Amino acid sequence: MDLFDDLPEPTHTCTGPVPAAVTARPQDTEEEEEEEEEEKRLKRKREDAECYADIKEEEEVKKVCKEGLPVLKGYVAVRRGEREEMQDAHILLPDMSGCLSALPGQVSRVSYFAVFDGHGGARASRFAAEHLHHNLAKKFPSGETENVDKLIRKCLLDTFRQTDDDFLKKASSQKPAWKDGSTATCVLVVDDVVYVANLGDSRAVLCRMEATGGADGRRRSLTLPLSTDHNPTIYKERMRIQRAGGTVRDGRVLGVLEVSRSIGDGQYKRCGVISSPDMRRCQLTANDRFIILACDGLFKVFSADETVKFVLNILQEESVEPRSGLTEEEVKFEAACQQLASEAVRRGCADNVTVILLSIGF
Repeated sequence: MDLFDDLPEPTHTCTGPVPAAVTARPQDTEEEEEEEEEEKRLKRKREDAECYADIKEEEEVKKVCKEGLPVLKGYVAVRRGEREEMQDAHILLPDMSGCLSALPGQVSRVSYFAVFDGHGGARASRFAAEHLHHNLAKKFPSGETENVDKLIRKCLLDTFRQTDDDFLKKASSQKPAWKDGSTATCVLVVDDVVYVANLGDSRAVLCRMEATGGADGRRRSLTLPLSTDHNPTIYKERMRIQRAGGTVRDGRVLGVLEVSRSIGDGQYKRCGVISSPDMRRCQLTANDRFIILACDGLFKVFSADETVKFVLNILQEESVEPRSGLTEEEVKFEAACQQLASEAVRRGCADNVTVILLSIGF
């Protein structure tokens, strides 16, 4: 529309004062203006309706995407074993959105689960359980960002270092200084992608079902490791410790510390013990059944494959005792988690045992 469409056409040129008859608006011009205003109003209404439709369509797309995401439910079992103190810690946050200021535009949901196995005391593991996810929330990418995967990896790396620095500052300020340390294995689920960041020898494993190819349609389980152990007997870890001036004796740093990466352990940081986690990324599929996240107390008496088969055997049991407020599947997963931890103690594990079992449903 021309900028001056609503002005009346000049009737003549005048150099002196404009007569009143010229300034008065003719009746037909007023009617034209009213029609134009009505047309503008209708046009704005149509544009608003189209805009609302676009927004509604975008919301529907997000809703469909969110409904197609895997649903993770966490179950935990804790056993003190023969130790005088429970030095493990854990945390389950199926929905971490309450901790985050905002999510990246393309992300619908974030979940967080972690196990921390303390040594030399319980203060490092408890500190990590209380603070690591808050540091993660502060550093988590938000808004419209590109390459979210790269940003999440950097966020996890920075989060582990920040948590370690914060604990070491607190530990060194105590009289006497705290000498606690802790492993850390964290599972961060961003929509349908799992990120596992770990230090030390706690582990995460995934159970994925695969068709056998037979006519009966049977499926077999695959055990997929999602973490890497860090101990001084591993060549890369031992070389780093020795380059830093430390030694490895009897498979331990300075003959004492069993792990080569940890949160805390301030007295060993100058010997090459670091807090930089290994990270793995895994896309969840409809064939994925569950994730087991546990400290080394479990894996001292179970292989990774044994843990998966143990849980599957319980899930495949036909009869379960119903419990109020829980579905049959939830009762089975709860039983599998508790029995797995108890079996570790029965097999002779004297260490603390913490098991988190994450069911995966689509």
